[in-house]
Amino acid sequence: MLKSGLILTLAAVASARHCQNITVPVSISSRNGVFDLAPPSTNIEVTNLFLRTAWPGNNGTASVLKGSLRHVQYKTVSGEYKLAATYCEPDDGPGHTLQILTHGVGFDRSYWDFPFGSYNYSYVNRALDAGYSTLTWDRLGIGHSSHGDPVNEIQIFLEVAALKALTDIARHGQLCGVSHRFDKTVHLGHSFGSAMTYALTASHPNITDGIVLTGFSQVPQFMAYFALGANFAPVGENDVLARQYAAGYVAPRDSIGVHINFFGPGDFDPEVLKVATQTGQPAAVGELLTVGSVPKSSEFPGPVMIITGGKCRHVVPNSTVSAQLTKLIAADRDIPFCGGNCMNTMAINGSAPNLVEYSKGSFKKACAFQATVVPNAGHGLNYNYNAPDVYRAITDFIKANV
Repeated sequence: MLKSGLILTLAAVASARHCQNITVPVSISSRNGVFDLAPPSTNIEVTNLFLRTAWPGNNGTASVLKGSLRHVQYKTVSGEYKLAATYCEPDDGPGHTLQILTHGVGFDRSYWDFPFGSYNYSYVNRALDAGYSTLTWDRLGIGHSSHGDPVNEIQIFLEVAALKALTDIARHGQLCGVSHRFDKTVHLGHSFGSAMTYALTASHPNITDGIVLTGFSQVPQFMAYFALGANFAPVGENDVLARQYAAGYVAPRDSIGVHINFFGPGDFDPEVLKVATQTGQPAAVGELLTVGSVPKSSEFPGPVMIITGGKCRHVVPNSTVSAQLTKLIAADRDIPFCGGNCMNTMAINGSAPNLVEYSKGSFKKACAFQATVVPNAGHGLNYNYNAPDVYRAITDFIKANV
């Protein structure tokens, strides 16, 4: 009864919205790894790659980088790219704060504005109802944004550079068709998008007024579960995606891989799983190989809150504390970042109450920190029954601190 009531409440709050699709040209560069790897194009090549990189005790990324362990090869990648984005604001005009939302692996920007059930699962709707403007975008290499070489070009480094460029344009009031200049910005990420957002603050601590990281932790041991659980196949095996992506992109073969990696058992509508599978997007091999290449810590100075799946709680920092914030949200049954159980702390030798709380050590300059584990939810938080709880916690926390 609680679940259905929450969904109905979410549906009722966000009927007033104005959205427009925009294209954002960016000129960016990054220092990328050089992989000694041809784009995998067959089932055997894809499977061998993930078996190789998931081998326990082996550094999967280093194993396919050119050069020796002491002399790994890198190169500067530069280019002109176009980012596909959607800007939304409440009907009564733009909010004072712009939320920039970055999706994770397996999705495009619609993850934040999921159309299933009259947008009952839409985070964008909740943010608009709370008075915020939102900017969702297809990550570089995905969806309607520019694509590129999926091995040596589309890597987390170049994607972070794209997020930095997009942020600068938005902060300076230069988004096409959006004349408003916002007082503040907040960055939200999911999964790979959280890793990007985290990396952005590590290199540019003052670029944003707050960050919210969902589906994320600082415990890397479980990435092999994600790589193998997805049952990745070459994009050429998918009739729809094969027309849009080159060899070197991979996607789950069917809904089973999507279910394993993104949905908590018994905590989702089966129709949502069906739609999420049908509308899912692939991943570039290069980004999967570099997702772990983020800094160990961030100098971001604001308060930090982590939420992992189900019922959420929030903390309001003392009024004298910096108005910046960091908030991380993941799920109790999160596979890639918690191994399916965020409360099992064996991977960190019991050094924190849960695996999400362990991230506190990565934000040593944060003025406040809180981690919350939400029971039962899977890695794809926006697709689980708990989504309304998570959305409410995010918007309440931002409103109280930014």
